Amino acid sequence: MKIALIQHSVRANKESTIEATAAMVKEAASQGAELVVLQELHQTPYFCQYEDTDLFNLAESYKEDVAYWAQVAKENGVVLVASLFEKRAPGLYHNSAVVFEKDGSIAGKYRKMHIPDDPGFYEKFYFTPGDLGFEPVDTSVGKLGVLVCWDQWYPEAARLMALKGAEMLIYPTAIGWFDKDDEDEKRRQKDAWTTVQRGHAVANGLPLVAVNRVGFEKDESGVLDGIRFWGSSFVCGPQGEMLAEAPSDKEVTLICDIDLARSEEVRRWWPFLRDRRIDAYGGLLKRFID
Repeated sequence: MKIALIQHSVRANKESTIEATAAMVKEAASQGAELVVLQELHQTPYFCQYEDTDLFNLAESYKEDVAYWAQVAKENGVVLVASLFEKRAPGLYHNSAVVFEKDGSIAGKYRKMHIPDDPGFYEKFYFTPGDLGFEPVDTSVGKLGVLVCWDQWYPEAARLMALKGAEMLIYPTAIGWFDKDDEDEKRRQKDAWTTVQRGHAVANGLPLVAVNRVGFEKDESGVLDGIRFWGSSFVCGPQGEMLAEAPSDKEVTLICDIDLARSEEVRRWWPFLRDRRIDAYGGLLKRFID
């Protein structure tokens, strides 16, 4: 199966960003992609760099945004993973990934479960933790285990998706560093980001797709300079082998072939699911074992 990862920068406004992204989806479809994955909160700048109640207005168009991307999926005949700011009710918002089928219908939705709160990444202010659980989405290209960004640090999330039959793990992402950070620390952070996700692929015998933002986005509050998103979107196979990797400093429509059948072969060699000691994992339900 041919898939496409769309790694892009934000434009001057939401309308131009959406238009450019839709054009990249069309380009991906013209190259034979059946599945297209967009980065986290791809319609706007990463607004969680500071806290401002007016920014909740970005979610007011959620229903219109869903309708728009449904049409994009239908026009291009692709399964599309979009990442949107969902207004569920007044004062109740989610960071949600919506999966569209090739005919534009909604195949499923995932609400981000793990919500960070760090300088420049104030997501707890904006997003209510998801309540849909870790449920793979059935599509015409396979059963997709869609998670979002901060979820990538939690092996439990990837494992539960795998145990429920996901055939692929997918992470729309927005991660970067501050220019003032120590160069060694930058390298450690980026290496950790890649390593943990390749580990999920290996531990579960599944291919994995991570799609990150790219480019510098200024902190409009003036408290921080801003975040330089490091791009480097990638696809790895069920043994963690790198199949495709985007650059760290520019937009790209990354096309990659994935063989879902290979997971069966790898799991026969490395039967990790068979050998799990499910009788001994009760402690995982505790916050900490004192």
